[in-house]
Amino acid sequence: MDVFYREWEGRGPGETRDIARARALAGALGLLAPEVPVLTVVGSKGKGTAATYASAFLAAAGLRVCTVTSPSLRTDRERIRVDGRAVSEAELASLADALGEGVAALPPPAAGYLSPAGLFTLAGVLHARRAGADAVVLEAGMGGRSDEVALFPPDVAAITPVFLEHTGVLGETAAEIAREKLGVAGPGTLVLSAPQSPEVTGALGPVERVAAGGSGLPADLLPAGLGRASAELGVAAARRLPGVVEPPAETLRDVMASVALPGRLSTHDVPGSATRLLVDSAIDRTGIAAALAEARRAWGTIDHAVVCLPDHKDLDGAVAELGGLPVTFVRLALPHLRFTRALPPEWDVIGPDAVTPESLATLGHRVVALGTGYFTGLVLDAVDAGTERLFRASASPRRS
Repeated sequence: MDVFYREWEGRGPGETRDIARARALAGALGLLAPEVPVLTVVGSKGKGTAATYASAFLAAAGLRVCTVTSPSLRTDRERIRVDGRAVSEAELASLADALGEGVAALPPPAAGYLSPAGLFTLAGVLHARRAGADAVVLEAGMGGRSDEVALFPPDVAAITPVFLEHTGVLGETAAEIAREKLGVAGPGTLVLSAPQSPEVTGALGPVERVAAGGSGLPADLLPAGLGRASAELGVAAARRLPGVVEPPAETLRDVMASVALPGRLSTHDVPGSATRLLVDSAIDRTGIAAALAEARRAWGTIDHAVVCLPDHKDLDGAVAELGGLPVTFVRLALPHLRFTRALPPEWDVIGPDAVTPESLATLGHRVVALGTGYFTGLVLDAVDAGTERLFRASASPRRS
């Protein structure tokens, strides 16, 4: 299944992903005009939460929904789900074969490479067709206009909170980044946005705002912390998708109450120990502060923090919030992530191979793991967290 990574791993210095080549592949596979409604989620933070809650609502409404997210939690199978469940190894292998045949029919790469996230997006749209999905939910990997999700103009676009990220690639200011993400919308797209900063609000213009309470769900069916705004956005966006009817109240409660968000303020036991772990994909000062506050609310005290923030994340904000806590910093061995910034001298530094149940158990009984999604996936794998299914769909006749 190396088709997903082959061109990316063979890219030359300075090469970027080739959206035109991805479009040609999508056309060869007959994917450019999905026959079902599409809901696309873009933003800087909370995209996975919005996509999951949107998908759960659509499933409660009786639709068979295919969801494509990026990155995965523990395995690439999780990038493509139907009704919350990850595709099987056999299904992913079949999709890889189809993509491989399509790529082989294209001219050799000349203006860039096919990105892994983009290829999984195409595979997800193909799987939606094969699985007879009634709706597709796509999470952008990075950006909006420049992301492969833009190959499939959405009926509804949901914009989660936007802030400075990938500067020099998506834009130099939050406003420029917001406009780039808004570029995923086509002429007929309904655009909804979570609450934003004044700068981003101005850049997005007259889109529909989803304020607190805008999902119509009671608080006990929504996640705690900063993810609540994205969850509400996801549900509000799903409600606006063409053809969606309001689910029965009991079905809606059952499905939404079953939603799990591994790696987003999720708690786990470390196998073979008394250590309890809170894992969150916090990447800036605000997110780290919220995760620490949730851990202290639940436990009272925190024994240790394990952190992984590449150079382009808010390391300064993390240092400010983590002051006084023992910290272990993890440097991942991934070629597209850089870890060159100076760290506080009192922090321990380890590599990814040292993230094991045994090492986590030595850090105390109450440990937080915070950082980029690649890192939280590593931690979830180390503690064998359940990631196969993110919610339980209703027993609808439309799925029989």
